[in-house]
Amino acid sequence: EVQLVESGGGLVQPGGSLRLSCKISGADADERAIGWFRQAPGEDRLGVACPDIRAGTTWYPDHAKGRFTISSDNSKSTSYLQMNDLKPQDTAVYYCALETTMVAGVCLGFGSWGRGTQVTVSS
Repeated sequence: EVQLVESGGGLVQPGGSLRLSCKISGADADERAIGWFRQAPGEDRLGVACPDIRAGTTWYPDHAKGRFTISSDNSKSTSYLQMNDLKPQDTAVYYCALETTMVAGVCLGFGSWGRGTQVTVSS
């Protein structure tokens, strides 16, 4: 059974940083385009980091460029999302997905998902 477990969320002040982790079990993480999404109350779940493992690049939405960075440690089967200069509008539940792809400029996740980790940015 494939499982993804996010961690690292919490309450942070505006301008602060968090590093989220996504631990994968039951699948070879280094063969997957593991991506990150977020969902704020009343809104759709949207991609914030969508890797293209063949090209070696990652798509980020404009609001995340320069602030969010995805990385991975395959030896630990873990994907990370480093988030800097956090803003109140970054408040959401953050999820990782086992596979991602870009379709018409939209980052889509499929396969297994984690249960999410809450990020709250507030003073």
